[in-house]
Amino acid sequence: MATSVSGLAASIRGATESETFDLAGQGVSTIEKQIHDGFKEPLPLSEMIRLTFITGAGKLGRQKYDEGAAQAVTRTLRELGYEEDRGASAVLECGGTFKLQHDTGKNLKTVVVFPRVAVGIGETEMEQLSLNGGPKQPLLAEDSPEYKLAHSTLDVFKRNIPIKCPSWTQTKGCVAALISIKERLQGLESKLMSGTVLTDAEQAFYDSVSLSSVEDKLAFVRERMHELVEGGNVTAEERRNLLEQVNDKIKALDTEIEQLKKEGKMKRVETLQAKRATLQARKTKVEGITPKPIHPLKHETDIHNLRRELLPIEEIEEKAKGRLMTLKENQVVARKDDILQQISDLEQQSRGWFESDEIFQARVQQSLSSWNNQKKNAKKATKPASKSKPTSMSLPTTAKWVTPASRGKPAPKQQTNKPSTSGGLFAAMMNDSDSD
Repeated sequence: MATSVSGLAASIRGATESETFDLAGQGVSTIEKQIHDGFKEPLPLSEMIRLTFITGAGKLGRQKYDEGAAQAVTRTLRELGYEEDRGASAVLECGGTFKLQHDTGKNLKTVVVFPRVAVGIGETEMEQLSLNGGPKQPLLAEDSPEYKLAHSTLDVFKRNIPIKCPSWTQTKGCVAALISIKERLQGLESKLMSGTVLTDAEQAFYDSVSLSSVEDKLAFVRERMHELVEGGNVTAEERRNLLEQVNDKIKALDTEIEQLKKEGKMKRVETLQAKRATLQARKTKVEGITPKPIHPLKHETDIHNLRRELLPIEEIEEKAKGRLMTLKENQVVARKDDILQQISDLEQQSRGWFESDEIFQARVQQSLSSWNNQKKNAKKATKPASKSKPTSMSLPTTAKWVTPASRGKPAPKQQTNKPSTSGGLFAAMMNDSDSD
């Protein structure tokens, strides 16, 4: 039986058998908080259970659910280190996984979660283990970008950063993550120096990640940020942010220089004026950049192919307005929700590391606009052929089943040896480029 979302986090924590939770009427922020609070720690269970979250429905119930409900669940789970596994089942080995499903019988979209469990541990012991760093949980979620940044070799790191963080903003996010990792390592080092015993998770992290490797990675990404700006590879929004940064620094320097002049510290003034000149040169450089467009989605070609599969479905829906669809039409239209879910999944898989919601949504919208332009151009390309006089190479795409010979009683005609022509074309092939 479905449980109300009210007190969802507590219901998740208290679940002892498989349950279903209906997210109808709940906003994205509420869902994210409840999922985070419910799954942030392993559940004190002796066996695996499956927790099913209803995130969408068919045509009749679609309006009850937020469009971002499924993404809110999966995004929060990923942040907690959960991984998508379409073959997951209710066994202990699948703890920490989830999968998206479409119940075609009930016409419901769901996210099925197989939670992390701490076998044989009660809630009180769980709280204590949480304070001590958890039973076997690493300090960084193994599927998180931060974990991969910390544990990758320098060569692997250098090869992957341009792919995982192609933009200046994402590279900046990478810098912030590495700084956080560095500070965590330094904190653990301080604990050891003071004689404090590290937890198992802390000790494992300290033993496997070296401070020198993190510093080498920091140097690499900082140089990459510089190269992106020098090469003019920034978007309009990034260019604006860069100018704001440099203007703020110049303003702060001007204030400090004026104060030092009053104090007569001219040597320090000269040093800061040289620094200001460097900042001014950087400002001039940034002002001269012609912004680049935002990066396309990684799986845009596959997404466009799926949108192409929607075209005949949308055509059937349009033609069926005001009448009941046939069984065959219903079977075709039934695929729509699955295709839309696949598109949504591919969009999420195209999301880069350290990418804000605003930038990601802008890239998704850009992908949709690109597809709409392709459709519009394809329609324009077919218009001249439809207006011209039909020929053997340009016939109506709809079959002409009624011919002049069928009107009234036909008059007897002398048989001739003139060959008869074949019927019209029943489909038009549309060449469409997926190259981006």
